[in-house]
Amino acid sequence: MTTIPFEARRFQSTAAYYLRYRVPYPDALISRVAERSGLKAGDHVLDLGCGPGQLGIAFARLAAAQVTAMDPEPEMLAAAAEGAKEAGVDIAIRQGSSYDIGPDIGKLHLTVMGRSFHWMDRSATLDALDKLIEPGGAVVLFHDKGVLANPNWHGIVEKLAETYAPERRANHLLRKSKDWLPHEAILLRSRFCNLERIGIIVERQLDIEDIIGRVYSMSGTSPQALGDKAGEFERILRSELQAVSPDGKVTEIVESRGLLAFRD
Repeated sequence: MTTIPFEARRFQSTAAYYLRYRVPYPDALISRVAERSGLKAGDHVLDLGCGPGQLGIAFARLAAAQVTAMDPEPEMLAAAAEGAKEAGVDIAIRQGSSYDIGPDIGKLHLTVMGRSFHWMDRSATLDALDKLIEPGGAVVLFHDKGVLANPNWHGIVEKLAETYAPERRANHLLRKSKDWLPHEAILLRSRFCNLERIGIIVERQLDIEDIIGRVYSMSGTSPQALGDKAGEFERILRSELQAVSPDGKVTEIVESRGLLAFRD
């Protein structure tokens, strides 16, 4: 099974953009996942690969869960701590990756991951979580799927990435290859093989600054990944976005999803 090589500092330059520009997880989605999974106030939730803690903070705020937020990137953890303070919730901050999952984390009701499972050794991660998640608990993978972007700014970014972000394209092609199994297939081969999905669809309005920020929040097109090409990349991207949207406005329809994986 193909696994993307682990790089602890992959997201070090994205923290400033991630929380502001990534598609947010709707409160309705968090609430429905909490209800379906039987989450009760005080239950332990691990936000694994937490980034700036969007999910962990939401579960602490909306479901009164006890949350541990875990990520290898110190800048992301600092953002998570600041976000929790602003939201008025307490979460435990822990530096580490999926390779650091162990009994010292404690028993869990849920482990949630937002757009992070593909960076892990997925089978090994599920094996480790099987030892921690209590009966009736679950693994929940959160993701967002673009339904419509008008105009299609994604196509512009993908074309530029071929030249300016070859690593991003390489990872993208890897995950499109026949050797890459979808998350559902990995889960069905694990103990967490009882799957169901919850989705919330919303329409959002973006401007060019939102798109630039979203692009910089992605590891493959982050300022760090682009390096000394960042200025030229942004100049061309702005020009091409302005050409397809003279008023600088973009409409997108996005489905935010939670894939719940219970034990069989």
